[in-house]
Amino acid sequence: MKRFSAYIFCLISTFVLAQENDPKRFTLDVNTYYGTILEHNPDIAHLITDHPSGLILSYNRKTYGFKDWESRYNYPDWGFSFIYQDMKNRFLGENYGLYAHYNFYFLKRHLNFRIGQGIAYTTNPYDKETNFVNNAYGSDLLSTTYVMLNYKKENIFKGIGVQAGISVIHYSNANFKAPNNSTNTFVFNVGANYLFDYDNEPEYIPSSEEKKYKEPIKYNLAFRSGANESDIIGVGQYPFYIVSAYADKRLNRKSAVQVGTDIFFSKFLKELIHFYAVAFPELNVSGDEDWKRVGVFIGHELFINKMSFISQLGYYVYYPYDFEGRVYNRIGLKRYFGDKLFGAITLKSHGAKAEAVEFGIGIRL
Repeated sequence: MKRFSAYIFCLISTFVLAQENDPKRFTLDVNTYYGTILEHNPDIAHLITDHPSGLILSYNRKTYGFKDWESRYNYPDWGFSFIYQDMKNRFLGENYGLYAHYNFYFLKRHLNFRIGQGIAYTTNPYDKETNFVNNAYGSDLLSTTYVMLNYKKENIFKGIGVQAGISVIHYSNANFKAPNNSTNTFVFNVGANYLFDYDNEPEYIPSSEEKKYKEPIKYNLAFRSGANESDIIGVGQYPFYIVSAYADKRLNRKSAVQVGTDIFFSKFLKELIHFYAVAFPELNVSGDEDWKRVGVFIGHELFINKMSFISQLGYYVYYPYDFEGRVYNRIGLKRYFGDKLFGAITLKSHGAKAEAVEFGIGIRL
């Protein structure tokens, strides 16, 4: 899980360096919230006993169009968040999360959509002797995502504003260690914000970009790796390796479509096949089944400055052992270093069932 921390540090550093020449206008906001854990999986029903509550603290650096991408997205904010959540269940404990986030604005900047990605610490993870009831979190460090939709009004009186809305907070370790049934908390939030130096806020700079944008088809090669574990507790964590090749075509400055192929080398699947062959002969698993897989996928990439958000839907064309079905999906973030090199962190899953967090590097030619 140390890689999660390294990724977040890299992401935060990227945001800071990318905005060095911008005016130093920022807001701080605080939200309290109250909600419920969604029963997305019946296996966590016994952990939903009360209504979680907590606090969201955020720093938001404002943008005004000093860089072309800012006007392209209606002058979003970027920033960092801290979330405290009392899960209101003694087996789940409490969670503390740190995030990097973007705020996007709509409806004359009154409607605010935020998406944040980070790492969280949970105080009471699964333990086979002291906390075997907690089958949601298999480790004390978790990958976490939250989305927030607020009605927001800034600078109502001397820099002070208010906001209220709904949020969903997700915690999971993406099968880094079993068990990993995860939680999703739906909450209602309300709070206040403060705009520093509110008397000197600059005007928004209109876009000077040409509307049409063309780029030839690009060819990508990526290598991803990490470690994960099957759902069988105690089988162990093993490395995996993924080689991907794909082509992408920019539709405009914001979007590109992708088509390509993945080759999966997942050691946990090799060990799972061996485990079933030895422990459950009634399943008719010989132990000689090939644990490698090959998939083809289509995808979309949304470009935001040097960052991009990717989403892909794939199908295994080579699938010698049945594991979670032939269809898979991948979502995540990429960061470009120059015009060709990129790093990425992505989540591969089968529907809502996570398989692994992937850390990758690649080249786009």
